[in-house]
Amino acid sequence: MNAVESVRRVAVVTGAGSGIGRSVALELARSGWSVAAAGRRVEALEETAALADATAELLCVRTDVTDPEDVAALFAAVRDRFGRLDLLFNNAGTFGPAGVRFEELTYDAWRSVVDVNLTGAFLCAQAAFRQMKEQTPQGGRIINNGSISAHVPRPHSAPYTATKHALTGLTKSLSLDGRAYSIACGQIDIGNAATEMTAAMQQGILQANGELAAEPVMDAADVARTVRHMAELPLEANVQFATVMATKMPYIGRG
Repeated sequence: MNAVESVRRVAVVTGAGSGIGRSVALELARSGWSVAAAGRRVEALEETAALADATAELLCVRTDVTDPEDVAALFAAVRDRFGRLDLLFNNAGTFGPAGVRFEELTYDAWRSVVDVNLTGAFLCAQAAFRQMKEQTPQGGRIINNGSISAHVPRPHSAPYTATKHALTGLTKSLSLDGRAYSIACGQIDIGNAATEMTAAMQQGILQANGELAAEPVMDAADVARTVRHMAELPLEANVQFATVMATKMPYIGRG
């Protein structure tokens, strides 16, 4: 669907104030989607909106995905403004504390990552699922942002890696439970997209052998185009899992 078509599909993108979320929100908006950009920082969401084309329909909704009331308000705002929901890109996430050894990890640090990466994804997916089930025509699509860490860990990354593995389980469960309601669910596992969160990778990041090494990155726009491809498939088709990574990053061949 492009911007000149009269009927716009509707997407919610969480973590839309920066990085992958911003790139995906802008890519969808450029392609004729109505987009609800959700995130904790209103200023960052407004910066995303300012980058959109003049013809874009982009609604900024301040949302803490760990707060059930915030999540309910987000999806109510989408229903009130657009009338339906075709896509949730479940993107909000955090790495958690950098460089903290597992035995030194605090409960609060663990819980903060789990709350955002897993519980937040659950809350948003559940709200989207309910809305997609109840709307007419029924159905929609949920795309979860996994990670290369859903397959292999980095050193000192237990909270992040554990939650990304858990997201894979959530993706599979939603795929199964959504079949009866034409709700498709897939996952995109991203490796080394150039964002604020991955800036350190280009300077030097800890490797499994204990050395520091700079790692190649890729343009976040390449990820956004992949998400749009997944999103614009008919509901009879689904990309269950996609891996998009910097070609030369140290993933294939580890060990």
